Amino acid sequence: MRILYIGPLHQGSTCLQRYLALIELGHLVLAFDTEYYFPSNYRGIHTIVRKLQFGPRLWKMNRDIKAALTKFAPDLLWVDKGLQLDPRILIDSKQLPKSPLLVHFSPDDMMNPNNQSRFYLHAIPLYDIHITTKTPNVSELKQLGARKVYFMDNKYCPNIHRPIEISGPEREAYGAKVGFIGCYERERAMSIKHIAEAGLPVRVWGYGWGNNLPARSYLVLENRPLWGEEYPRAICATDINLCFLRKVNRDQQTSRTMEIPACGGFMLAERTDEHLRLFKEDEEAVFFSSDDELVEKVRYYLAHTNERLAIARAGYNRCISSGYSNTARLKAFFGELGL
Repeated sequence: MRILYIGPLHQGSTCLQRYLALIELGHLVLAFDTEYYFPSNYRGIHTIVRKLQFGPRLWKMNRDIKAALTKFAPDLLWVDKGLQLDPRILIDSKQLPKSPLLVHFSPDDMMNPNNQSRFYLHAIPLYDIHITTKTPNVSELKQLGARKVYFMDNKYCPNIHRPIEISGPEREAYGAKVGFIGCYERERAMSIKHIAEAGLPVRVWGYGWGNNLPARSYLVLENRPLWGEEYPRAICATDINLCFLRKVNRDQQTSRTMEIPACGGFMLAERTDEHLRLFKEDEEAVFFSSDDELVEKVRYYLAHTNERLAIARAGYNRCISSGYSNTARLKAFFGELGL
């Protein structure tokens, strides 16, 4: 298919990974990078523009999208979290000689006001298909007028998320007994604090931790994110990789759910119905439901290396055998549509 792909294609984004997977599947994909108009390092500007739906950058982006749509004449228009896409473009696309299939994808909870915009809410009934990774959004989007909603589990990118042989210096640079990669959230901080207070060493990567989690023994706060090759290397260099969910997103699973096992890492994640469906408990991943259980599991698996390594290997094999990659997920999606 000819696919016009619209989204922020910066390094480390899952949007970029989906774009590359579509190319790998053999489609002719034209990328329209919204990062050019709204760079991710200017998030404050994004928020203002999203609320106002006003401004020269927004107008230029939509003019350029409309021109690309007319010139490229795609079979499918794929929009990744289209908060700033003028819905009139979707209406006009139906008048083209070859009307494209309109697909909207979001990895976030679209009922969260922070993930919404006036443009997006008006556009919901215009898309042919909405893809969501959030179970509650399936019925909620239909209530808001969505024609068809497709639930898709999270995914990993085999070119990035894969087992890596770690050198001594890399283990020193990225490794930990217990590690977490992700931004600050209060619930996450309380759980990490609980581990450190139990005398178990934790290393944390990501934004926002320094001002919100006081320094203490057994806790290292790096206060920077990991992008590109650093991310899988940190997972592979860490004995126990924590997988916390975002409560504001009503997560039952997250991108780490797939990325940690796909790197061959040992995953200790919050226990949810979806996690239990995706990985066999205590065989392919380990789960917890409270901070006390979290500390208990950390202490046990740090002391039982062979069991930990066997579970990590089984989790990696599950990712391969069950088709948890971006390519496999998208291939199944198109197959169900008969495309």
